Amino acid sequence: MRYQISGKQIDIGEALRAHVQTEIDEVVAKYPGRPTDSLVVFSKDGPAFACETVIHLSTGLTVQASAKEHDIYAACDAAVAKMEKQLRRYKRRLKDHHKERSQPVELSGAASYILAATEQTDDSEPDDLTPVIVAEMETRIPSLSVGEAVMQMELAGAPVLVFRNEKQAGGVNVVYRRDDGNIGWIDPNSAG
Repeated sequence: MRYQISGKQIDIGEALRAHVQTEIDEVVAKYPGRPTDSLVVFSKDGPAFACETVIHLSTGLTVQASAKEHDIYAACDAAVAKMEKQLRRYKRRLKDHHKERSQPVELSGAASYILAATEQTDDSEPDDLTPVIVAEMETRIPSLSVGEAVMQMELAGAPVLVFRNEKQAGGVNVVYRRDDGNIGWIDPNSAG
């Protein structure tokens, strides 16, 4: 597995790098999915240290966790513990999907835009309805089943996930977390 361990405006020593690799190796060895690479970023957040971890699995799923503690090693351990809890929670589902899927998840490219927020002081309509694009980048849209998409969204801690439904000839679908705590699924292909 490839490791990318870095710090934002702080130095990361070899002892911390070794600790991170050992902790992540112990966690991912217990669960299926063969990790391909790991990204760990440490930063200073006031008096505490923040640790953000992302692990990409060969099944195409991504596991993310973050934690803040006053000790940098404790922040790492807390983030890894959260990641282990996520993997333990989905262990059976990961195994089931891993058995069914002989090939990794197919990813297709798509344009992603970040639009600038406009400040509107009154209720009148703005003169120009064209949004200002702040950033333009490429993102990847995975081809997943609905169950895998929900699992990926929850593992990543994301509020929404856009995916190609592999059960329908590549139709684009969306799963999202509703305000009532349930999961919503938007399937434009089945609209009557």
